[in-house]
Amino acid sequence: MQKVIMALKTFELLKGCETHEEIMKVLAAVAVDLGDVIDDVSTVEVNPLKGAMTNEVFEVNWPTKSDGHLRRVLVRLYGEGVELFFNRDDEIQAFESISKNGQGPRLLGRFTTGRVEEFIHARVSADLRDPEISPLIASKMREFHNLRMPGAKKAQIWQRMRKWLNHAKSLCSQKDIMNFGLDILDAEINMLRELLSKGHQEVGFCHNDLQYGNIMMDEETRSITLIDYEYSSYNPVAYDLANHFCEMAANYHSDTPHVLDYSKYPDLEERRRFIYTYLSSEGKKPSDAEVEQLVNVVEKYTLANHLFWGLWGLISSYVNTIDFDYKEYSRQRFQQYWLKKPILLT
Repeated sequence: MQKVIMALKTFELLKGCETHEEIMKVLAAVAVDLGDVIDDVSTVEVNPLKGAMTNEVFEVNWPTKSDGHLRRVLVRLYGEGVELFFNRDDEIQAFESISKNGQGPRLLGRFTTGRVEEFIHARVSADLRDPEISPLIASKMREFHNLRMPGAKKAQIWQRMRKWLNHAKSLCSQKDIMNFGLDILDAEINMLRELLSKGHQEVGFCHNDLQYGNIMMDEETRSITLIDYEYSSYNPVAYDLANHFCEMAANYHSDTPHVLDYSKYPDLEERRRFIYTYLSSEGKKPSDAEVEQLVNVVEKYTLANHLFWGLWGLISSYVNTIDFDYKEYSRQRFQQYWLKKPILLT
C-alpha cells in the first residue's frame, strides 16, 4: 500500500481524479497480465495526450520485466457529464465487441472513473485530405460499417439529438436558449428526419466521431485503426461520411482547437473520390449514379451533423471542465447549419 501511495505523486497529472490508488492497483494488475511487475512505482511515467474533448487521455509507461524496454498503455479518464451523451456500459460493450472483431485496441483494465487500453503504436493521421491516406480511411470506414454489433440495426441519430436538445434546454440559461435558437430546433430536427429518411437508407455501425485524432495509421504497414467509440452506434452510413467530411474543418491540436476552418472542407471532386473508394472497397465498382446519389445524401446529412455537435458543444460548456471553448465551437456549428440549410435543401 505504501508503494501505491508513493505513486500518487507520479499521477499528479491526473488532477481532479479521486481514485489514484485504484488506478495504480489496476495498472499493477495489468502489468502482471502482460508479464511485467511494477516493483518501483517511481519508474512509472505519465504523459498527457492532446486532442481529447470528452475524456482526458494519458500515455503511461513502465519498464518491461524481460528486457527493460518501455511498456506503453493508454489510460482514459472519463470526462465529467458524459452520461448525458451516451451510456457508458453500452460504450464498453461496443469497445469489447469491436476489439473481438480485430478492429481496435484491447481493453486491459477498468476502474471507477476510466479504463486502461492497449496502446496503439501508430501515428495520428493529421491530414484527413492527404490523397494517399484518404482512400485508406474510406476503405476502413466501409469495413467498420459492416461490423455486426449488439443492438437493433436502426438509426440512433434522431432520438439522440432530441434527448440532447432536452438536456441543453434544461442546462442553458434563458439567454443561451434564445441566442442559440433552441426553441426552434425541435422543428428543425423533425424536418430533417422526414426529409433525410425518404427512400432507401443504408444503415451500418457508425463511428460517429471520425475526426483525425481517432484515426491511427501504422507507418510500416499503412494499416488504419479507428479508436474511441463513445459515440458509435447504428446510423445511416451517409451520416458517418458527412461527419468525417465536417471534421476536416477542425484542428484540435492547435492553440485555438475550437476554431473551425470550413475552407478545408473537401470539394466536390474530393468527396466523389472518397465515396467512390468507399463503395468500391469490397470489390464491386459502383456506377456514377450510385456515387452521385450518395454524395448528395451525405451533403444533406452535414446539416444533421452540425446540429448534433452544436448541441454537444452547448451541453459540454455547462458540464465539462476540459480546457476547450465549447460554447464558441457550438456557435460555429449552428452558424454553419443556418448558412448551409437554404443551399442544401433547395
